[in-house]
Amino acid sequence: MRQRLGAWLCAVVAGAGAGAGAGAAWAAYPEKPVRVMVAFAPGSSTDIVARLLAEPLGAALRQSVIVENKPGAGGNIATQAVKAASPDGYTLLFHSVAYSVNPSLFGNAGYDADKDLEPVAMAAVTPNLLFVHPGVPAQTLAELLALAKSTPMSYASSGNGTTTHLGAELLFRSIAKLDVTHVPFQPAAASVAVVGGQVPIGSTSMPPVVPHVRSGKVRAIAVMAARRSPALPEVPTVAELGYPGFEADTWFAVFAPLGTPEVVLERLNAEFNRALAEKSVVDRFATLSLQAQPSNRATLRRYVASEVAKWGRVVKDAGIRVD
Repeated sequence: MRQRLGAWLCAVVAGAGAGAGAGAAWAAYPEKPVRVMVAFAPGSSTDIVARLLAEPLGAALRQSVIVENKPGAGGNIATQAVKAASPDGYTLLFHSVAYSVNPSLFGNAGYDADKDLEPVAMAAVTPNLLFVHPGVPAQTLAELLALAKSTPMSYASSGNGTTTHLGAELLFRSIAKLDVTHVPFQPAAASVAVVGGQVPIGSTSMPPVVPHVRSGKVRAIAVMAARRSPALPEVPTVAELGYPGFEADTWFAVFAPLGTPEVVLERLNAEFNRALAEKSVVDRFATLSLQAQPSNRATLRRYVASEVAKWGRVVKDAGIRVD
């Protein structure tokens, strides 16, 4: 018994030493620039948030943080690339809520949202906004729905299967029973399409469209969130306008390849949370209706799993599928 206990204690000490050695091996991380791969195009909300955080994160890490856009397939191209990258903390994925939607939406998204990448840090959340071109003769949601009932209408969203798409489908088709045609765009292009009059209605996250609302190039109809946005406090929520419980937000988070050392993941989580607390970041977020969402990795993992389940049900009920 004494021999077995001694052997067990030696194994524990050896394991602890190995763990300490692993931590020591990564103590100097990062020793070269860190690449953040953004799942969507330049100018998208995901890109805006990633670039706002890159500078303070780089200062904290004392290394350059290089933002690289790799759009395509609703974000799946970037996700697959990071999934296949070396798990050393030098290649990260910056994605949106689409990360949790795509496995249900696509016949083969190329990844399992619950298993194939490591959650690093939540970054921010923003409401989605329903808006129209100034030439549309509707000032309120009720007037817009009445117009869509009598006139063929279309709306632009930030791509297939995004919450900007699914939220609008929920409102137009499931609730109002209207046949409004969906026109998917790259995230940054959806609001531009409405500004240019190509499509009369838009449903996007708020960062790309808020400047157009303030300049009068589009008219905000309703915030698709539980509460009004401080960025556009005069714009009512869909819930306020007669549809209680309606909510469609867009969130942004950071992921790393599976197998990235725990010490690296924890360092990145701490530095992202520190960047999110910087006044310059908080103030800039506020102007774009973004709310910083610092979190630990376990909380983010649980949240992503809940979002996978939630949006999976919505995709199934809406009968939307991309093959």
